[in-house]
Amino acid sequence: MMNKKRTDARNTSFRWRLLPALPLLVMASLSLQAADVDTVLKAEKDKTSAAQASQKRVDALADQADELFQSFKQVNKQIENLQVYNAQLEAQLADQRSTLADLASSIDSAAQMERQLAPLTLKMIASLEQFVALDIPFLVEERQARLERLRSNQSRADLSSAEKFRQVLEAYKIESEYGTRIDSYPETLEIDGQRREVNILRVGRIALLYQTADQQVTAVWDKQAKNWLQLEGSDYRQAVAQGIRIARRQAAVDLLQLPIPAPEVAQ
Repeated sequence: MMNKKRTDARNTSFRWRLLPALPLLVMASLSLQAADVDTVLKAEKDKTSAAQASQKRVDALADQADELFQSFKQVNKQIENLQVYNAQLEAQLADQRSTLADLASSIDSAAQMERQLAPLTLKMIASLEQFVALDIPFLVEERQARLERLRSNQSRADLSSAEKFRQVLEAYKIESEYGTRIDSYPETLEIDGQRREVNILRVGRIALLYQTADQQVTAVWDKQAKNWLQLEGSDYRQAVAQGIRIARRQAAVDLLQLPIPAPEVAQ
């Protein structure tokens, strides 16, 4: 009985000795568990960081791929535009080659025409000189000076045949316009043996008249007699004075009663 009590006493003493050690064991176990949690958390954090870094690389690669794709689209569009532009250039070059061929042919023809142009120009000048000589005598000095320039220009080496021909055509145009306009200008004529200032009135090539500044003398050119015929009476004097004002734009256009010679019969 005593042995049993001693045994129980030892056991009880042992348990009390173990009790103070339990908190240490628990703390050690918790420390281990905390260490494991930290390890796990650190591992998760490392995985998250790695995943974020990987995502950033993926995003960067995606952006780069998108930029490359956009660049590819732009380059492809430029290629298409260049193809269209090249096609247009090819068409233009074909047209230019055709134009060059036409020009080469025209140059050959022009060389032949130039040899024929000089004698034609001289014939036209001669015809114009004859026409002016037979025409009513208005702006005589101006028209004669124009004919002299045409003649002298034919021997100039610095003028092409085309330019010489153009000048002759221009002279023909001026002479043609004389027949469609009414004009008035001052001139000095010999009247009754005296030089007097008069105002010339030209109505196309239909009538050529003059009137002195004092309106005392009025005359008309007689084509058949080829001289001036003085007009009597005040009717023509007033009409000629009015015509001079109209030609100088000093009066409104109006009907004029002028001595118009009858048309000649062609022979």
